[in-house]
Amino acid sequence: MTPQQIDLVKATVPVLRENGVALTGYFYNRMLGNNPELKETFNMGHQRSGAQAQALAGAVLAYAENIEDPSVLLPVVELIAHKHVSLNIQAPDYSIVGENLLHSISEVLNISMEDPLIDAWAAAYGQLADLFISTEKAIYDQHQQTQGSWLGWRNFKIAKKVQESEEITSFYLAPVDGGALPKYEAGQYISVRVFVEELGLKQPRQYTLSTSPQADYLRISVKREDEKGDLAGGWVSSTLHNLPEGAEIEVSAPTGNFYLIDSSKRNVFISGGVGLTPMIAMLNQLVTLDMPQPVSFIHACRSSQVHAMKKHIHEQKSKFPRLSTFTAYEFPHTGDVLGEDYDVAGRLDLATVDAALLPANADYYLCGPIPFMQQQHQALVARGIQPEQIHSEAFGTGGTGI
Repeated sequence: MTPQQIDLVKATVPVLRENGVALTGYFYNRMLGNNPELKETFNMGHQRSGAQAQALAGAVLAYAENIEDPSVLLPVVELIAHKHVSLNIQAPDYSIVGENLLHSISEVLNISMEDPLIDAWAAAYGQLADLFISTEKAIYDQHQQTQGSWLGWRNFKIAKKVQESEEITSFYLAPVDGGALPKYEAGQYISVRVFVEELGLKQPRQYTLSTSPQADYLRISVKREDEKGDLAGGWVSSTLHNLPEGAEIEVSAPTGNFYLIDSSKRNVFISGGVGLTPMIAMLNQLVTLDMPQPVSFIHACRSSQVHAMKKHIHEQKSKFPRLSTFTAYEFPHTGDVLGEDYDVAGRLDLATVDAALLPANADYYLCGPIPFMQQQHQALVARGIQPEQIHSEAFGTGGTGI
């Protein structure tokens, strides 16, 4: 990019701050209208709620603000690149996105496609697309070199369903071709794609693998997202919960950059709601290694009725004395017993947790709703835990769709 082009992109920052969501909303409508086949790649639930437009607006703004040194965005690029690989997004798809983005800027700002600002954003987008394409190629190459892995979509059947709570069901997925499965990292996720009858098209969603690698199945544990007030029900989660054992779905290979980093260290898992699924996978991975170091498993949910995998955690605790647990029930059920079912009533407050469960030399893993994770992150830093020791994965985020 030329210095003049960089200045032009930086000059659009105030416009993006003020009207970024309007621009990205227009962009998605334009692109999906011109390329309806992409509706089977993009999350139409996030289109419905506006979350995807908001996420993309934030990403475009961050890129414009850091256009002189995009390297500061590399951690975010890697996160998004893994999601793109899980959706089988390929290099030619970036041309479709770029064309519609540039035309959207022209049409929303009412400027000619020959305007120097369009050329500046074309150069900026090309630079960003190249960064994503190269990052994603490295991930695709890694999949090709991993025994049992695959590219694109692979047919799996639901071999078994196990109800874990009133809201969460585990799905045991076996490859229809009977082939091998990869040894993924505990904490990674897959995309699943199912036909949503209400939409008349397939829809993908990402779900964390909720156990350590197994020889003949993958397991996801999915919360059924029911309609609540103004919030619509989840198209994919509802479809999955209604599918019978034996039904076939499409699955992408395990990927993601949130996983257990060092099994030889002390590890602390802090989760909220269905955010415990990657923590279960990491815990199970440590169990296969005979729990080399003490582990703290701290979980928050509403009550025992929605406390998934509670029995499994207690079984592991009885087998491995090095595993310590702490559970907060926001609204304990009538039959929940303090000291047996849970340790504290109300929302999780790390200030009430025994300091022995929060050692200074541990790696910390957070997963759950964004406000929950922000609160726990702040509490850990306040206790002297260094930010580089804290690793997080947010559930319910919209993604950028770049």
